[in-house]
Parts: sequence; structure tokens; C-alpha cells
Amino acid sequence: MAIQLSVAVRDARLNAIETTISTAPVLRIRTGAQPANCAAARSGTVLATLTLPSDWMAAASSGSKALSGTWQDLTADAAGTAAHFEIMDSSVTTCHLQGSVTATGGGGDMTLTNAVIALNDPITISSFTLTDGNA
Repeated sequence: MAIQLSVAVRDARLNAIETTISTAPVLRIRTGAQPANCAAARSGTVLATLTLPSDWMAAASSGSKALSGTWQDLTADAAGTAAHFEIMDSSVTTCHLQGSVTATGGGGDMTLTNAVIALNDPITISSFTLTDGNA
């Protein structure tokens, strides 16, 4: 039998992610395959670097938590096709969260309005939601 958690516990686990990573984390969008885990060496070319808002995720509700505020970089750092992201602490020393990136409708963990990025293009994160399991 699988362990099941209440919605309140699931929401608390999700809210702990934002608390642990803290305020003003750094989101980097990269090309190529994501590393095997957050502790592995970073890979791919950095296409964009965004400092996220101080309160970067909405409060968890019904076992999910979505981005809060505007996640946007007005000028891309490099050209390429976005494939994965990493969310680092504000000192950019520890990766706490990573996943796939696709254009809107592509099914990635994070979606952009356009995954093909040219140098100096503006980049907007259109969707990012964390969903806790164990329902």
C-alpha cells in the first residue's frame, strides 16, 4: 500500500522548498541535457540568468505551487535552444531545483513563450508549477 499525505502536509512540503531556497534565487536557462541531479556539475550553455522576485512562488494550494510575479529577462546572454533550467540560491553556489524547459504547450517542467533564443532576446517564463505527490 502506498503512503498517502493530506493536502495540508503536501502544501507544507511545497512551501518548505521556497523557504529553503530563500528570497531572490537565481534562475538559469541552459541548452542541452540537464545534469543527473542537482549536485552534479552544471552542463550546457547559459542562455539567460534571472534573479527571481523576493516572493517567487505563490502559496501552495491543493498540493501545487505556481510561480509568482514576473519571471523575465530582457536580454538573453547567448543564443540557443532552451532545454533545462536550474534554480540556485542567491549566491549562485547551490543548485536546489532543476528540470526540463520547452516552449508553451511542449510539456516541459518550465515553459517559455519561445524556447529558441537569440542573443539579447527578451525571455519570459510563461509557466512553472510544482506539484507534490503522495495524494
